[in-house]
Formats: sequence, structure tokens, C-alpha cells
Amino acid sequence: MQTLEARNPQEIDSAFPAMTRERAGALVILADAIFTNQLRQIAELAAKKRLPAIYVGTEYAEAGGLMGYSANLLDLERRAATFVDKILRGAKPADLPVEQPTKFELVVNGKTAKALGLTIPPSLLLRADRVIK
Repeated sequence: MQTLEARNPQEIDSAFPAMTRERAGALVILADAIFTNQLRQIAELAAKKRLPAIYVGTEYAEAGGLMGYSANLLDLERRAATFVDKILRGAKPADLPVEQPTKFELVVNGKTAKALGLTIPPSLLLRADRVIK
């Protein structure tokens, strides 16, 4: 496993040749505001370098990445609204429990898999919440 850092769009561009030199076989993109703002750039570079990639965030798969996996954002927003309602009704924020996400979403981009020459196992496709065709 190789770790590369990128703090701006230019460093993202320069990270991909480094992955090629190191013969990376796949790519994992972790959650980061810079990466989210550059999701199309990252998905395009991964496709250009023929790197299968999984991302923390389903929006990456929608932008052309191979797979995205993350907490279901709509469910998180609903839970946040419940907390806001409790606080507006007088609850002290310190008295409210800390919660972890319970609903997750997997999106697989079938077009990207085909372009990369990959066959996604049927068992994974069945687990996917959405498959982009």
C-alpha cells in the first residue's frame, strides 16, 4: 500500500504519475473537502490511468468513479433535523446522545467497470443500492 497526499488540484494531478510509477493496482480516496471539490478531476484521472477506484462518497461514482460507499446523507440530515428540533424545544446539546450512522449506501458505476475491462461480481451488484448502467 502506498499513501499519497494532495492539498490542492495541482498536487492531485501530480499524484497520478506517481501512482503509475509505483504500479498502483487500485485507488482508495478518503473523505476530504479538497477531494470532494475535485471529484470529477479525480474520477477522470483514475479513468485515464485505468485505475479502479473506490471513494468515500457515492457522488464519485455518479461522476464516473468505479464505486462509492458512504453513510446515507439523506438519513443523516433527517437525524440532524431531529436533534435541531429537540434543541429548539429546550434540550441541552450536551444531554443529547452521540449517534453513528446506521444506513450506508453503495453505488457501482457499471459504465466505468466496462471501460476498465472489469467484471463486477454479481454478489456485489446485488448488494449495491444503485448500479449506474
